[in-house]
Amino acid sequence: MDKFLNDMEREKPIRFTSQHLRIATDNFTNLLGQGGFGAVYKGIFSDGTLVAVKVLNGSSDKRIEEQFMAEVSTIGKIHHFNLVRLYGFCFGKYLRALVYEYMGNGSLDKFLFHSNKDLGFEKLHEIAVGTARGIAYLHEECQQRIVHYDIKPGNILLDANFFPKVADFGLAKLCNRDNTHITMTGGRGTPGYAAPEVWMQFAVTHKCDVYSFGMLLFEIVGGRRNLDINIQDSQDWFPRWVWKKFEPGELGEIMAVCGIEEKDKERAERIVKVALWCVQYMPEARPSMSFVVKMLEGSVEIPRPSTNPFQHLMSDTPYPTAPVYDTSNGTYSTSAYGSDPSQMVTGTPIMKNHEIEIAST
Repeated sequence: MDKFLNDMEREKPIRFTSQHLRIATDNFTNLLGQGGFGAVYKGIFSDGTLVAVKVLNGSSDKRIEEQFMAEVSTIGKIHHFNLVRLYGFCFGKYLRALVYEYMGNGSLDKFLFHSNKDLGFEKLHEIAVGTARGIAYLHEECQQRIVHYDIKPGNILLDANFFPKVADFGLAKLCNRDNTHITMTGGRGTPGYAAPEVWMQFAVTHKCDVYSFGMLLFEIVGGRRNLDINIQDSQDWFPRWVWKKFEPGELGEIMAVCGIEEKDKERAERIVKVALWCVQYMPEARPSMSFVVKMLEGSVEIPRPSTNPFQHLMSDTPYPTAPVYDTSNGTYSTSAYGSDPSQMVTGTPIMKNHEIEIAST
């Protein structure tokens, strides 16, 4: 009974002291990574548990406080095999930190974008399915829906067995299920992965995560960043090139360009179809993440996407121009978004209950 009660107590995030974390990390000497938020250090507790300690920059910065509260209030309350576990936190005068389970193989991006790290397509497919399960849990199984806002390869961590876990809930937001739209206070997410509505004056829902996941799927199939200025013009923005080949039924060329072996073609075709559904311009046209899981697993038939997800990028519409590459940070974004919602395309196919319906928006 004592062990049971102790285990139950450990289910809650623990409040660590700064001294405790300094001892665990050997005074923050083993740096795992660094970003705009701060730095992550490897640590080990006295019972042998390995941890990753994320130290947040700027102890009095309001933005850091918001990130801190977002992570503790979301990931600190839930547990799922495909979500990184938050062991606890430190909120002191000079140290604000989050303590996570240690993920031995780091983030997915280094395996997608570095040629010397090849996981094999079967494992990448497993990672895609596991990631989708984690997001589906956030959207559909928590007491309050959790919108992550920043799904991308860098936020998918891999444990020692290469099982994926969604991480970095610094932008996450709890959403009452009765209130489907989320009030935005500014642009969220990472350019190139964030859904169009996130950067526009339109309603934002949990479907923005579905869009970001679709962009991640394209990078899994391509084994490259979606935008690569070193590739010939027709393929520089990979998602749109995929649609141009998919629409006339030239899947074979997609497989050849992406180096997909014969044994993996069925999985790859499923991923391509799911990606095209996930990045539909109208949020209502994107499937739920639980249905995404079923499609990726092959347990349901995937309807053929018939609507060009990138129609709004055509030169004769008031929507964005082609993605703009930012050489300073290696990301890209779409620019020149129109602001007239009356221009939105009607009759968009919607995935619902294993069928396709037509929206009347």
